[in-house]
Amino acid sequence: MSKNLFNRYIWIVDTIRRHGSITREELCRLWQKSSVSDGEPLARRTFYNYRNAIEELFKINIECNRSTFEYYIEGGDTRSESVTDWMLNTASLSNALTDAREVSSRVFLEDVPSARQFLSPVIAAMKEYKTIQFGYSPFSRTGAPKPVVLEPYFLKIFKLRWYVTGRNVKENVIKTYALDRMSSLCVLQDTFKVPTDFDAEAYFRDSFGIVFTHGEVRKVTIRVDPRQAKYFRALPLHHSQEEMIHDQYSIFNYHLRLTPDFVQELLSYGPKVTVLAPTELRLMMINNIKQSLDNYNQS
Repeated sequence: MSKNLFNRYIWIVDTIRRHGSITREELCRLWQKSSVSDGEPLARRTFYNYRNAIEELFKINIECNRSTFEYYIEGGDTRSESVTDWMLNTASLSNALTDAREVSSRVFLEDVPSARQFLSPVIAAMKEYKTIQFGYSPFSRTGAPKPVVLEPYFLKIFKLRWYVTGRNVKENVIKTYALDRMSSLCVLQDTFKVPTDFDAEAYFRDSFGIVFTHGEVRKVTIRVDPRQAKYFRALPLHHSQEEMIHDQYSIFNYHLRLTPDFVQELLSYGPKVTVLAPTELRLMMINNIKQSLDNYNQS
């Protein structure tokens, strides 16, 4: 498929979604003003061909309301649709930036280096259930990269870094690896099967990020100032987030495992966030704050 054709599919999906519902006449008008049209009109037959291709490629159904003659996208919330949404959002952003070349010097993006080199081969290995081999250099290790053979179960992006989780063949343990710490990755011919009792979606369900622990799920309660509470409402820390609003602050409750990355996340908000429970997490926060103060007192 040509890049231009793919971008046309993305444009149609993105435009219909942004409008909620739209007539074909209005869609055609916007089409001719867009960069993907090359100035050509969107013929009726071409639109229907694109509509069928979108359904086949993305599993997205563009339906028509016969009473208003407006087109809309049929809803859904499955895991595959979530992945498709992410892909469409990424491609839509690319299209938007293409349309805005004249202001490109005033658009600043965050880099995701881990997606450049190894994301595609890892996805290919996952599709064919093949093991991968790579050198790994965690930040805690010095010297030559450690050789790893992995059965890649699933991928996860967290804080602009890609991670792959699967079974370390040599150690027979489920582990997670950052793609930007890999080197010399190759796809092997050895195949594998994901255990029937392994639930990829549930693996990190009770964690904040990508650190897995067998510790029990705890109820976490934090007090947040009104301004920070607005940010947490817009972008929750965890799917279990619940809020109780008070006059001068908000109380947020979560149900998750206590992991180092969650502690670091809470510390990053400084005095805007105070941990109320559990006691174990309060002590983690206090110890980290004391160590930071000691560093400054010694300097």
